[in-house]
Amino acid sequence: MNLSLIGKTALVSGGSQGIGHAIAIELSALGASCILLARDEARLMDAIKGLDHSNGQIHKYYAIDFNQVDALKQLIDEITSKTSIDILINNSGGPAAGLIFEEQPEKFELAFRQHVVCNQILVQAVVPAMKNNKWGRIINIISTSVRIPLDNLGVSNTIRAAVASWSKTMSNELAVYGITVNSLLPGFISTSRLDAVANSFAEKANVSKAEMEDKMRNSVPAKRFGAPAEIAAVAAFLASPAASYVNGVSIPVDGGRTGTI
Repeated sequence: MNLSLIGKTALVSGGSQGIGHAIAIELSALGASCILLARDEARLMDAIKGLDHSNGQIHKYYAIDFNQVDALKQLIDEITSKTSIDILINNSGGPAAGLIFEEQPEKFELAFRQHVVCNQILVQAVVPAMKNNKWGRIINIISTSVRIPLDNLGVSNTIRAAVASWSKTMSNELAVYGITVNSLLPGFISTSRLDAVANSFAEKANVSKAEMEDKMRNSVPAKRFGAPAEIAAVAAFLASPAASYVNGVSIPVDGGRTGTI
């Protein structure tokens, strides 16, 4: 099975920590050069140090806030004017927890820009080179909420579903060029995002965070939270030559928690 990414370049958003960083580690281990995007420059500097260089990879990073749409477009145009991107990982932090009825409309607009609009900007910038090369991988990190909405995550449920539909539509349009577009649906993965969600859930239920985390673990057939590396392993396969006929799918990586087939 051909998993080699030697000679490929991956652009990883949210690459300074959590799932994004774990994916960058895995892609670099398979030989890819990685360009990391995130807001915190100090974390990006540390993240680069953990990437594999054994195949002559050259790794870079750029500090960017996905709330600044115009700045992101300027940055990605600059990057793609110098470098062909073979693999794009769309991975942005999710909206804060909260009941959908209580959320202000502006929060939906902000989340839509941060996820759907920014994904669109990145894809439009990287796809021309992928078309020329007749090879490309676009992988979106979303959430199991696209299968079953999660309680107290109203804005997130709404926007994640939009990204999933966007992804499937894009996969249909780009497949003819040798470009695959797929999505991963992480369950309860041990990240700062899960920590914030557990805190919010605990406050709403008026229980301790430890109690809430136990309840969340027990809702997973595997009876544990996942590790970012477990998401990264699936992402790395989807990014590889071996996954050339996997296209337009949304794959839960959740220890079996999602109650759908």
